Amino acid sequence: MSWASGKTVLVTGGSQGIGLATAAAFRDAGARVHISGTRAGAGDYDDDLSGFVYHKAAMSEPEDRAALAAAIPVLDVLVNNAGMAGQDEYTLEGFSRIIEINLTSVMDLCLRFHPALAASQGAVVNVGSLSSFLAIKEVPAYTTSKTALLGLTRALGDKWSADGIRVNMVAPGFIETRLTGGMRADGDREKQLMKAIPMRRWGQPAEIADAILFLASPAASYITGQSLAIDGGLLLR
Repeated sequence: MSWASGKTVLVTGGSQGIGLATAAAFRDAGARVHISGTRAGAGDYDDDLSGFVYHKAAMSEPEDRAALAAAIPVLDVLVNNAGMAGQDEYTLEGFSRIIEINLTSVMDLCLRFHPALAASQGAVVNVGSLSSFLAIKEVPAYTTSKTALLGLTRALGDKWSADGIRVNMVAPGFIETRLTGGMRADGDREKQLMKAIPMRRWGQPAEIADAILFLASPAASYITGQSLAIDGGLLLR
């Protein structure tokens, strides 16, 4: 029997991409998996989400985050996956919106779920990015939020160790999802990117999900406040 059997897991932004792969991995391991998304219901997505408990919750809205926490009184694993980049991050309004979604909402949910996670001696896994370590000049708010998420992971990992809660982060590189579809469709751009990745390929959502499951599991019981880059070796260059 898997360690996750009977556990309760929340994956924010679990309707597609890395979030969906992570939710599916926990579900297949026997967990009861809650996911959040921005559409009215699970049936409004192209993928089959019937195996999850769906919650409509926009991470930009504090009241939605409060309702999400109230709806899940027992929790073993919190995966803060929801996040985005914007087209207007060089405006204060656009910058503030991305910070709210990618950073402030993470802290909000961590605080709201702290009692439940302390009771279960649970784990938090934050989904960062290579921009936690590298600057992406086109998206200053995204870069700032993901860099700050690394610091938040370290601070909470330290502070909450006394409560039996482990807090870690994964930092995905270039992953084959809908969000990177435009890059993959641009042959010249993709060719240049592959030159920078020692493994010469795109990562798969399931490869990120496997790392998240590891960090949430008893196999990582002596790991907290750490970040794991999953990037095909890109940071080596």
